[in-house]
Amino acid sequence: MKEKGNKGFWDRWAKRYDFMMSKDSRTYAQIVNLMKRKLDREMTVLELACGTGLLSVRLAGSVKLLEATDFSEEMIRQAKAKAHSSRLHFSVQDATNLPYTPGTFDAVVISNALHIMPEPEKALAEIRRVLKPGGILIAPTFTAAGSLSGRMRIRIMELSGFKVFHKWTPQGYLDFLKGNGFEITCGKTFSGGLKLTYAEAKVKP
Repeated sequence: MKEKGNKGFWDRWAKRYDFMMSKDSRTYAQIVNLMKRKLDREMTVLELACGTGLLSVRLAGSVKLLEATDFSEEMIRQAKAKAHSSRLHFSVQDATNLPYTPGTFDAVVISNALHIMPEPEKALAEIRRVLKPGGILIAPTFTAAGSLSGRMRIRIMELSGFKVFHKWTPQGYLDFLKGNGFEITCGKTFSGGLKLTYAEAKVKP
């Protein structure tokens, strides 16, 4: 669930990614349930920074079509190897330079990625462009700066070669979305290995 600054890291860790994220499986299950409440079988959905498809395979059955993308070729290779719905399509894409025409998607999902993008505002600009009028952004993101243990984990991750470009608190993250053209319709913070803030938003009129 990544972008340019960490691409090499994710290519190397793709085969171990599912295991690495297994400790947060309970939080992921809660996030999936929240997402499914906003999605339906009439919706065409774009997922950015899908990684190995942990969320993708769980969400695809709830929508008309899910286009799941990631910047890392190795992540997409791992994702494609999983059994999944015919409604789900994986491809390698850059979240800051998408090939889709304006107003293509009913919803865009981007999970745990904006904080590790060098220029997340560019991804948000692309999301605004490809969303249909009234479309939904669903963007849960780690906001570990909201706790001491989270800040310590970030430091350990950075020592391993992983770069966290934006160390938001939960409120700081929501303010960032607001400052980039979105109106928050739902915000919820989860505690866990790393504090996570779940956000739903619409483009400001």
